[in-house]
Amino acid sequence: MPRNIEIKARVADRAALEQRAAALADEGPAQIFQDDTFFVCPEGRLKLRDFGAGCGELIFYRRADATGPKTSFYRIAPTAEPAALRKTLALALGERGRVVKHRTLYLVGRSRIHLDRVEGLGDFMELEVVLADGEDEAAGQKEADELMARLGIVPDQLVEGAYLDLLAELSAR
Repeated sequence: MPRNIEIKARVADRAALEQRAAALADEGPAQIFQDDTFFVCPEGRLKLRDFGAGCGELIFYRRADATGPKTSFYRIAPTAEPAALRKTLALALGERGRVVKHRTLYLVGRSRIHLDRVEGLGDFMELEVVLADGEDEAAGQKEADELMARLGIVPDQLVEGAYLDLLAELSAR
């Protein structure tokens, strides 16, 4: 199963972070709209990502809800009918919630820097270091730590869980 090392962090100054990301990037920025619907899934998380215009992905992933770099195992299946698939999965499994965001993507070698503006939450950054098959996670951890430092991300900015969890916490208040 494909793996990456991930972090998620709150962003106070998006413009400054975007400048640092652009300076490091080999590619980008790419602007991406994402409408993620999460479904009830007892082992990990299952979400349907709708990019609009009949393009989407069904994504299953498993990762610890912890701050700092963590390993994520995932599978992605493209779909040309995200709306129909959303209805089918909602009937079969039940919906847990929805997260709508605008993502700005930068690529730095094998790593992806996502600057996300999440509806109802604000600005965040996700960093994903894609691991090769059989690669030791320590190399990805080291790369994530180095990129965090170069981007100016400090430990108190780190977030555990998914955007869906943060939205649920906010609505419970």
